[in-house]
Amino acid sequence: MYIPISERKNFHMQEYVMGNGAIALGALAAGVNLVAGYPGTPSSEILETISKYRHDGVYIEWSVNEKAAMEVAAAAAYSGARAMVTMKQVGLNVAADPLMSLAYVGVKGGMVIVSADDPGPISSQTEQDTRRFADFCRIPVFDPSSPEEAYKMIGDAFEYSEKYNTPVLFRPTTRVCHAYASIDNCDSPSPKKYEGFVKDSKKWVIFPRLSFANHIMIEKRNVEIGKDFSTYSANKAEGGNSEKAVVTSGISYAYTKECLKDYPDVKLIKIATAYPFPEDFVLSSLEGAKEVLCIEELSPFIEEQILKLAGKHGLQLRVSGKLDGKVQAGGENSTDKIAAILGEFLGKDFTAEGYDLSDAPVLPVRPPVLCAGCPHRASFYAVKQAMKGRKAYFCGDIGCYTLGNAMPLDMVDTCLCMGAGITMAQGFNHTDSDGVCFGFVGDSTFFASGITGVVNAVHNNADMILCVLDNSTTAMTGHQSHPGLDNNLMGQIVDKINIAKVLEGIGVKKIITVDPLDLDASVKAVCECADMPGVKAVIFKSPCIAISKPTAKCRISDKCIQCKKCIREIGCPALIVADGKVTIDNNLCTGCKLCAQICPVNAIGGGADE
Repeated sequence: MYIPISERKNFHMQEYVMGNGAIALGALAAGVNLVAGYPGTPSSEILETISKYRHDGVYIEWSVNEKAAMEVAAAAAYSGARAMVTMKQVGLNVAADPLMSLAYVGVKGGMVIVSADDPGPISSQTEQDTRRFADFCRIPVFDPSSPEEAYKMIGDAFEYSEKYNTPVLFRPTTRVCHAYASIDNCDSPSPKKYEGFVKDSKKWVIFPRLSFANHIMIEKRNVEIGKDFSTYSANKAEGGNSEKAVVTSGISYAYTKECLKDYPDVKLIKIATAYPFPEDFVLSSLEGAKEVLCIEELSPFIEEQILKLAGKHGLQLRVSGKLDGKVQAGGENSTDKIAAILGEFLGKDFTAEGYDLSDAPVLPVRPPVLCAGCPHRASFYAVKQAMKGRKAYFCGDIGCYTLGNAMPLDMVDTCLCMGAGITMAQGFNHTDSDGVCFGFVGDSTFFASGITGVVNAVHNNADMILCVLDNSTTAMTGHQSHPGLDNNLMGQIVDKINIAKVLEGIGVKKIITVDPLDLDASVKAVCECADMPGVKAVIFKSPCIAISKPTAKCRISDKCIQCKKCIREIGCPALIVADGKVTIDNNLCTGCKLCAQICPVNAIGGGADE
């Protein structure tokens, strides 16, 4: 909820916040004027925190996707305003088109693009490294190592952006985004004052001749930024003058520093600005070193830069890290992993220093699962029942419904990226006309990246069934608003965009809206569409149980024959076996009654309707 400045008390005191909250408060302290983004773990809480604490006059929005967010923010930055864009690392792919051009055109006001990387990956399709994008785009990147540093560094990012008239990337990783810290929040009383847009087509309209000239300028400028970064305070060298040095960045610096706290003679070098690489700082810091270990997430970016530096300056330096297998190639770092790596590099037994985890219990495996009562389970089950005995392709998408791949549903054959389910269904149709091709998409993803796929299907005469799983929220990332809802991030009441009418306008001839918790009606709708040619759509509309909060519970009567069909068919976590009998966990049951509709002896009753 937005708190007006006039109603805030003690706002200038310490705030105990998540790393994403620290980034948000740091941006407000820097006088940000506009923030746009698209939700994606681990970045979502940045915009949500700004929504709670924003200054009067700060505009914020959940954009329809990352590309739209980048372009909205670009116009603000062209006007001299300070603008920030938030997304996760795969969202940067969606925003890459405007970002590449922005790198050439430049900006007037500070523009910071927060791209939160997800080593692991914990909740992403890929482990891509935003530092690579910085190198690719030829723009600076900041890599905070803690929430406290992120708070200060986001302001520095705006300063550097304005100093060099370039967008800059800001790369927190999951363990920085989701860590908590006390932040001394001394925010500015108001957003930055700015001049406004000054028309100049020679500057703001990108043409090949301008791009060529600016490319030459960028390469010269980046050398200057690299020298500037060599004096940036977040880049620092600690420890003694041993012949062995450890170079690290981001959250890996915090882990490494913890491991080396009793070894002050080991040289520890932190790189907070990986691109343009601070060559002068690194050369000075490595003086006297003969062996270097690079510890970083995710790619060997710093390691490669030091190898280039060694070759460029003829340094007699042995460089280790990911490239020679001393550091794992993918996944997250941790204190215990780094302790083992340092132990080998330094010839020390770190297990004797408090890092022996051999007696630690093995953590239980908790596979992700659709919530009890989730309408997506019912949607998938209806399609599965309708397609019994028929060849079908089930193309999934990014969201809660990706979990439809789990047994016993087994209803997601492919999942590539946002919006791809719709277009991949068309590809299967064009290569196998005998199969019934389904493209599943959520309501938020439909607006973000699904509409163009439907246009493509209609225009190219595909034979497919679009299944829109409309649960009236952006569930997986924290229930953010989207264009199908009647509110936006500014707290305004807005017109809903009707998915059925959008599909009708595109030219989809058959559109059926059904409640997925009505199994018979849902199966009938799917069968009806499967028997028609062309592009058809079934909108399975039922709210996410996290926002509808039903309280009624189902119950199993004495008529139960213990066939366990309810468990075998849908895999609802509320259906369990206790003392050898099928029962319902009342702590989980939402009363959706899907199980009651599949029970062969009508032994399940109760639920939301009673």
